[in-house]
Order: sequence, then C-alpha cells, then structure tokens
Amino acid sequence: MRLALMQSAPVSGLTDGYARLAEEAAAASGSGADLLITPEMFLSGYNIGAAAVRQAAEQVDRARLSDIARRNKVALLVGLPEIDGDAIYNSCLLIDATGDIAACYRKTHLFGDLDRDQFSAGQDLSPIVNLAGWKVGFAICYDIEFPEVPRHLALAGAEAILVPTANMESFETVCTRLVPARAEENAVYVAYVNQTGPENDLTYCGLSCLVGPDGNDVARAGKGTETLLADFDRSYLDRVRRAATHLRDRRSDLY
Repeated sequence: MRLALMQSAPVSGLTDGYARLAEEAAAASGSGADLLITPEMFLSGYNIGAAAVRQAAEQVDRARLSDIARRNKVALLVGLPEIDGDAIYNSCLLIDATGDIAACYRKTHLFGDLDRDQFSAGQDLSPIVNLAGWKVGFAICYDIEFPEVPRHLALAGAEAILVPTANMESFETVCTRLVPARAEENAVYVAYVNQTGPENDLTYCGLSCLVGPDGNDVARAGKGTETLLADFDRSYLDRVRRAATHLRDRRSDLY
C-alpha cells in the first residue's frame, strides 16, 4: 500500500483547501498512491479562532470531498472541523477510493487553550478500519503523545496508525523521538503528517514521517512543503512482529 504524506503550508480557507486537496489527490494518484493523508485541520486552517472554525465546520461539503476521492481513484484522510449539534470537533475523515466515507475520528486529547477554545473533545478512540488490506487506526496530533492511545489501537488489531498533526516549532522531539517510540513499542507503522510554516502566531515544524514498526524512518520530510511517497510492506511488518515481544510480554494482570 502506497501512501502520500502531504506536508502542507496552512490554507487561507475552505476554497483554498478544496483546491489544494484536488491538486494533491491528482498528483498522488498519478504517483500510484492508494491513500493521501493531509495534516490536522488542513481543509480550513487550524489556528484561526473559534468563530472561523465554527463557520468552516458549518460549510464543509463532504460530497465535494468524496468527489475528489472518486475522480482521482485515491483514498483520502482529511483533517477538518466537524459540527454535531452545538459541538465543534477537530476531526479526520477517511474517504475510500470510490468516494464512500469509511470512518470519522474526533480528536480526544485537546492541546491547551488553542484546542479548548475551538473544539469539544471526542469521546471515543479510533475504530480499526480495513483499508486496501491493512488494518488502520487514527490519532490526531496530541493524541499520539499519550502511550495509552497507540497501545489500545495496537491491541485492537491496528497494523498502522495514521496521524494528521499540526505540531509547532519547539516541539520537534515529538516528531523525531516520540513518534518512533510509539511505533517501535507497539510494532505498528505510524504515519505522522504535519503542517509547515506560519499560521497567525504559530509556526509549524514539518518533519512529517512514516516510521516503520521497528521505530526506524521509512521516509522523513524536512521543514518545507513537500509530499512524501512511502509504502507499507507486509513482509517488513511480519518480520518485526516475529521478533518484537512487547505486546506478548505485557503484564495485564498488573496494569
């Protein structure tokens, strides 16, 4: 399974978001990718304030996203704002290559006032979804920094965890140290897809990556705008899992 990891500068609004997504989906499809992953809150922008987030959530057009996936014959994992009643969620939407919505996950761990001022917290961890023969789960940005989240997903059967993120400068060690640890300790792939560049008073640090189940980088971006192409390898996963013992040696009687 080939992934396209879209390390993007922040958009200027939904119109820009749809246009960039369509362009990237066409390029990903042309490169043989099965799945295009965007950063956290890619479609509308992230650090834009509660009023703008709510307005964007009210205007998100899922049918338009499905059409982009269907026309390009590529699955999409899109970071976007989601409205449900009065609540606004920081969500990611998985759309398969036929345009069907396969899953929606809401960020469960809110990061400081930035998140709490704009979003409600999701109340459920990710489902495990079969995508192109791979069992995948989701986390959004800060979620992956809690070891219980990837451990839960691994025990539920995930072979890969897909993580749209908007990680900022001064937190680069999350990208370079913590994400590889989460992959290795759970023997899963982790695809961590970040924004890059400034957005109001924040600057995102890039360093998107696909980390293998042994904690080694399969692909790693720098700090600029780029789209990484990288593959899941079944034989690699199986080889690591035969040797890795962490999940088998857990003392579930103690914790």
